[in-house]
Amino acid sequence: MTDAANKSAEDMVAEADTGARNAGPFAKKLIFALCITWSLFHLYIASKVPGVLAQVTGVSEFANIVAQARYIHLAFAISLATLAFPVFGHRDRIPIYDWVLMVLGIASCLYLVVFRFEIADRPGLWTTTDIVMSGIGMCVLMVAVFRSLGLPLVIIASAFLALAFFGGYSEWVGSVTNYGGASFAKAMGHYWMQTEGVFGVALGVSTTMIFLFVLFGALLEKAGGGNWFIKVAIALLGALRGGPAKAAVLSSMMTGMISGSSIANTVTTGTFTIPLMKRIGFAPEKAGAVEVASSTNGQLTPPVMGAAAFLMVEYVNIPYIEVIKHAFLPAVISYIALLYIVHLESLKMNLQGLKKPGRHIGVILILVLFLTGFLAMAAITFLVVGFRAMLEPMMPGATVYPALVLLLVAYLALVYVASKFPDVVVDDPNSQVVEAPRLTPTFLGGAYYALPIFVLVWNLMVRTEDLDRLSPALSAFWATIVMIIVALTHRPLKAMFRGGADNFSTQTLTSWRDFVAGLESGARNMIGIGVATGAAGIIVGTISLTGAHQIIGQVIETIAGGNLMILLVLVAILSLILGMGLPTTANYIVVSSLMAPVIVSVGAQSGLIVPLIAVHLFVFYFGILADDTPPVGLAAYAAAAISRGDPIKTGIVGFSYDIRTALLPFMFIFNTDLLLIDVGPAKAVLVFFVSLIAMLVFAAVTQGYFIAKSRKWESVVMMLVVFMLFRPDFFLDQWQEKYRETTGPAALAALEDLPVGGSARLRVSAPDFDTGVVGTITLAYTAEAEGTALERLDAVGLTVIEDGDILTLEEPFPGTKYFDQLGNDYDFYGDAPAQIEAVAVENERMPKEIFFIPALLLLLIIVAIQRPRATQPAF
Repeated sequence: MTDAANKSAEDMVAEADTGARNAGPFAKKLIFALCITWSLFHLYIASKVPGVLAQVTGVSEFANIVAQARYIHLAFAISLATLAFPVFGHRDRIPIYDWVLMVLGIASCLYLVVFRFEIADRPGLWTTTDIVMSGIGMCVLMVAVFRSLGLPLVIIASAFLALAFFGGYSEWVGSVTNYGGASFAKAMGHYWMQTEGVFGVALGVSTTMIFLFVLFGALLEKAGGGNWFIKVAIALLGALRGGPAKAAVLSSMMTGMISGSSIANTVTTGTFTIPLMKRIGFAPEKAGAVEVASSTNGQLTPPVMGAAAFLMVEYVNIPYIEVIKHAFLPAVISYIALLYIVHLESLKMNLQGLKKPGRHIGVILILVLFLTGFLAMAAITFLVVGFRAMLEPMMPGATVYPALVLLLVAYLALVYVASKFPDVVVDDPNSQVVEAPRLTPTFLGGAYYALPIFVLVWNLMVRTEDLDRLSPALSAFWATIVMIIVALTHRPLKAMFRGGADNFSTQTLTSWRDFVAGLESGARNMIGIGVATGAAGIIVGTISLTGAHQIIGQVIETIAGGNLMILLVLVAILSLILGMGLPTTANYIVVSSLMAPVIVSVGAQSGLIVPLIAVHLFVFYFGILADDTPPVGLAAYAAAAISRGDPIKTGIVGFSYDIRTALLPFMFIFNTDLLLIDVGPAKAVLVFFVSLIAMLVFAAVTQGYFIAKSRKWESVVMMLVVFMLFRPDFFLDQWQEKYRETTGPAALAALEDLPVGGSARLRVSAPDFDTGVVGTITLAYTAEAEGTALERLDAVGLTVIEDGDILTLEEPFPGTKYFDQLGNDYDFYGDAPAQIEAVAVENERMPKEIFFIPALLLLLIIVAIQRPRATQPAF
């Protein structure tokens, strides 16, 4: 790759993620100092140091600063956005207006810290100073968003501000939302002076969780962990057919798991993998597209999911471990399918892999290695849990300390082993002879990089008798501390083990520079995320102020006309549009705030009831696909800068690869087994393999190539196979009714007969609060205790009066389970009564999995037909 291409790719990341200003020594040192201070500040507030200092010194401000952290967090983000991102092309200097904006931004944020007690004494009674500082803060924030993220989020936030200020003048808006308008003072107070807007949940999560995960990833990258991921992937898959492309997929997945940016992921791995893909025969656009598809999918992959996982915890109100469980299977299936697409492309072009010294690693051996690695990690986890359980009677609540000793011993042992091999260095992918490195020395030469990730996953997911799972914030903090120790010590320790005393000081200095570079990089990577979560709070604040999501819901409901598929397609398209040009966190906040309520409310009126996590993942998937969708797909532009291909074509090809990802959300909306919801271990294994087969067959259809080039009728049959595997209940529903509906007294009898934990669907009809038109909504009901039907309904906040065959429904009280779905939209005191029209209980019928058998038989028939036409071996 030429220096010019390198520069273009790096500039793309700088302009999109980290700041492209180069304004001389003073500005550079100031930005550097602010970045280091910001990173250290977040390590400080995440630790126990504030509480200890407050207790030792008696100065409560040491601890109080934690409660004010989100204001300080945004002050750092705004100041760095102002200094690091030029707004009018002044890349070589910082003009006076930028200094003024920086001071105003800091002042407007810290005003809430300095005068917090006075503000608390007059809630809602904002002074002129309050409103002025709020207005200044809002303006500076919007300018900072424009600098660091461009126009898309500014336009969206401005539209919502316009709705807040002028929506009260529209009769249509008022009839839909009952919003009568807000004064400037009321709106500014809502957005800035309290935690309903800018300083709401999104910025809070950015402060407490996202920064630490981004910092962890930056430290890992600067210490050499990112390069180790790439080299291991090349060593493992590089010699296979189309090996560099497969390595790009694997390395992007590993990097993407802890990365907060698909653009940075594209450049980090693409700098090495894209030239290798071109070298073995991939066209520039296809090479870039593989990297783009791999990197954008990294934002969908647990445990970080581009930091959206932590926001889902707050928005969906489920534990973090549940978010990871639900997101895991679709992400893994999607990546395996992308590997298969790359393999099919290689088959069609008859490509080979890289040359590799030593023994060739075949597909079977690779699968064995993956299985062995998984079992080894499970065994290590089991042994550590057993070790702590054994020590628990002797040292109650303190077994973490021996575990830390084990961790230290493991680290020293792995570094010692690594010292016996050459360092894992960055190779030049444009050199005349490029070989895939040997796996053993490459893996063992950096295996210690896996320890901080192990600590992160352990803290997030493993629970022992004396220690609950840690929160995501604490998990990231301790993993970051371990990563800092690794970054500072791995080089000098290897020098010491190698007997190079003269090299010890040099390596110590290099490690220190890596550590400092990681602190700076983590803060720079957070600039866009910090201001984006603040601006996204404007959207969330407008929704809470005006009920804006109801407007979008009514428009989509009118267009969809009650058709569920049209509804979902419209939401998918709008999520794609809304996600264009936004970083992952802002992307998720925007699409989840606007689109998720539409699926929930409009879908419920059409009888679609799905878990909230499925709805949020649906809109998130399509929001992320905007990163490679022309004409805005920024990841495609970054990849094209490296491949020297056309960015629009790169985006189109990348999206064609990602069609498989676009299929998954539709599947798990109708088949929540894919999200492992209420699925046991045995069934989870079945779901995984069946879904994987379905996704691989779908990938083959999109490529027009399976075992041989597919004929059109074969592709049609394979699509039928895909549908039968993903939605077996569709055919069962045509044969046997899924629900048995009852009305009146029979409905109450059906509810009374439900076992505890049994579920039913309640179809409720009631007049619309604004129009008086009677509409219906379907509610999911679960029997929580024994009792009569009326007692059971009353226990969940539904008061029912039996009047012959009519089950009249009273208005639910605020705070009860169904108030949000019924209380705001329906009139319980009109001429037409609100009532439970029918109760639907699921019928006992044959298992839907029976339809897997004909689907697999059809697939075997296609295999038998295509095999004689195969022109080359599969591997």
